Amino acid sequence: MQRFIRDFKKFYPYTKVSARSDLKNEVASSYLNWLWWILDPLLFMMVYTFIAITVFQKGGKYFPLFVFIGLTLWTFYKNTVLQSVKVIRNNSSVVSKVYLPKYMLIVNRVMVNGFKMLVSFVLIVILMLIYRVPVTWNVLYIIPIIILLVLFTFGLSCFMLHYGVFVDDLYNVMNVVLKLSFYLTGIFYSISERVPEPWNSVLLWINPVSVLIQSARRCLIYESEPLFVMIAFGAVISVLMCIFGVRLIYKHENNYVKRM
Repeated sequence: MQRFIRDFKKFYPYTKVSARSDLKNEVASSYLNWLWWILDPLLFMMVYTFIAITVFQKGGKYFPLFVFIGLTLWTFYKNTVLQSVKVIRNNSSVVSKVYLPKYMLIVNRVMVNGFKMLVSFVLIVILMLIYRVPVTWNVLYIIPIIILLVLFTFGLSCFMLHYGVFVDDLYNVMNVVLKLSFYLTGIFYSISERVPEPWNSVLLWINPVSVLIQSARRCLIYESEPLFVMIAFGAVISVLMCIFGVRLIYKHENNYVKRM
């Protein structure tokens, strides 16, 4: 743990500058620039809302906002985990020349995707004002929810980074797994309401992201408290994944360059 804290403090300034550079490069050749970070989830929200309300005649109170919150958190999680699989290969010019704790490459992805998520949260606030969503003190629970999402994503990404170096097909496998998980996470429906017992509880217990998304909706738009018990369980799992993931990277990071 001491080594992690020491290395994190030492290499954080570089990672911060690198993340800022990556964000600028993403929009350098685009006419709409950073607006794409809002338009992308917004357009998906409109599509899923149209399908649910018009085609399947489903929906609910604040349904567009319901979908957008799910897409915002899911996009951060999915992009970070998927990008971590190839993060060593994509940064081979850096890791082969200078020493950098390899998990800092994941921190870079967390910062880039996290900034985009915060931009989307600005739109969530605007939508809450448009829909006149009642605001209570429960909205403050969104802060620990986001922190837990970052921890869980970072922990899982550490394992993806490690095994992505040694398993060439892992990217394709994770791409399929995440697409399947998208439909099992309750992005455009409520797992608690739409999935019958006991499968709704099973889906929530085995997928911490679905618990965080449902909890975010509860505290932001439904004036309720998060699912505390499930969140506590997810917090323990997330911390353990972070600890063992970082240890795994420290143990094998000298072998990564040899595999590239």
